[in-house]
Amino acid sequence: MDKRSIHFVVPGTIQRKTGGYGYDRRIIDGLRKRGRDVRLHELEGRFPRPDATAVTAATNMIESALDGALVIVDGLALPAFASLVERNAPRLCIIALIHHLLADETSLDDADRCVLGEIEIRCLGAARSVIVTSPTTATSVLRAGVSRKNISVVTPGTKPVSTAIIPDCDETGPLRLLSVGSVIPRKGYRILISALAACRTRDWRLTIVGSLRADSATTAEVRELIDREDLVDRIHLTGELDDAQLQAEYRRADVFVLASEFEGYGMAFAEAMAQSLPIVGSGGGAVADTVQADCGLLVPVGDAAALTDALDRVMTDAPLRCGLAAGAARAGRQLPSWGAAAAKFDTVLEAAIRATPLTV
Repeated sequence: MDKRSIHFVVPGTIQRKTGGYGYDRRIIDGLRKRGRDVRLHELEGRFPRPDATAVTAATNMIESALDGALVIVDGLALPAFASLVERNAPRLCIIALIHHLLADETSLDDADRCVLGEIEIRCLGAARSVIVTSPTTATSVLRAGVSRKNISVVTPGTKPVSTAIIPDCDETGPLRLLSVGSVIPRKGYRILISALAACRTRDWRLTIVGSLRADSATTAEVRELIDREDLVDRIHLTGELDDAQLQAEYRRADVFVLASEFEGYGMAFAEAMAQSLPIVGSGGGAVADTVQADCGLLVPVGDAAALTDALDRVMTDAPLRCGLAAGAARAGRQLPSWGAAAAKFDTVLEAAIRATPLTV
């Protein structure tokens, strides 16, 4: 094994409670356990629309890397590197880690998506290799002009569950629904709350776990909608939770629900399957690949009527709910561990290292 250092670049703090940052943390931890010298760079500044601070941080980072070094850049940070990737590609082994393309990020306006997308495509074309987190994202990157031989898929792992417990489908009391994801437009909370309001005659409670500060305007809109629909006593927004608290929420839940507009993979859906939870959601992006048909009910993105119908069916049909839970348990047992994900990531890095002579 080549012992050269690996530079892993993320925008801002890696402790952010999102699926992408969670992936990065787990992969870094796994690589270190495998003996890799991974040096984390948490860049200051604004992302993905980089300000001067972000560009300066990216410039300082890449110019400090020795010739032949391996540099992994999380896709959200790529725009800050712009021409830096092209200029430094001959002397460095630069790998782009793409959870989903910025062109697919619905929280950006059309102008930003266009400009940042063009920068992203240039960076991907200059990178030595591109690692993506799902086959769906691989297809998007391929369409962006990256050669198939330069794309590697390393899907996220899941935390092993010692015993898969099928929820008690016949228990009394409110049906406990769980959503996990930052309160941002892409996660579809407004349409979910509207669909649940149409099911107000059913006995349910919803817990939403995710950042309330990622998009303050969306959080305010969601709170206002909850209040307007008179669901304050039924819907609880926890904000971010640590891993132990989040796992406890998964264990308490009866059904996982998320009306996401797009996911590069859908780590929260995978975690729900690992916890044997039946799923109701929308199939944007890679969700339809992540969630198998016998695990949940997926509806078209933005279809409020279909979402309402799916929620009502799961709430009122205990045998259906129990069958979906059993399907989720089966699928959850087949999901890769984080150790397996790190091993596959390491294999991709080893191939890139072998192709990059160490000149210093």
